Amino acid sequence: MRLLLIADTHVPNRARDLPAPVWAEIDRADVVIHAGDWVAVDLLDAIEARCDRLVGVVGNNDGPDLAARLPEVARVELGGVRFAVVHETGPAKGREQRCASRFPDVDVLVFGHSHIPWDSVAETGLRLLNPGSPTDRRRQPACTYLTAVASGGQLDQVTLHRLPPRRP
Repeated sequence: MRLLLIADTHVPNRARDLPAPVWAEIDRADVVIHAGDWVAVDLLDAIEARCDRLVGVVGNNDGPDLAARLPEVARVELGGVRFAVVHETGPAKGREQRCASRFPDVDVLVFGHSHIPWDSVAETGLRLLNPGSPTDRRRQPACTYLTAVASGGQLDQVTLHRLPPRRP
């Protein structure tokens, strides 16, 4: 099961649209996971129309129209892997322990908010993934997103993709 993990898209505030490589991944993915900060419901509608399956959550920059359609926490099993998706996890310091306590029954926690890619494993075995942002790199060298494969209870081929700079 091919997965696309994105967060912090901020369309249309940070970009008019998602970059073409992200749309291509949406078309290829079996499941798109979006960890919040969509900003406009139009992007939610567009991704839903193009993907096979969407698992998304609301972020702190998302208004009532998005909050009416998206949960704060999503839980799903994909390819035998138990996922939780949230927008915010708090400060980096102590993140693994805090999230392992909050989500003891999942294998992978996907989160956003910081725009900083993150891939770590808590002592409990919980894997924490943040795909960064495909539209707003903030202090990062590039805009990013993640792809992965979930199969047979394993998450494999987790790949961070760096996007080329946008043309003015």
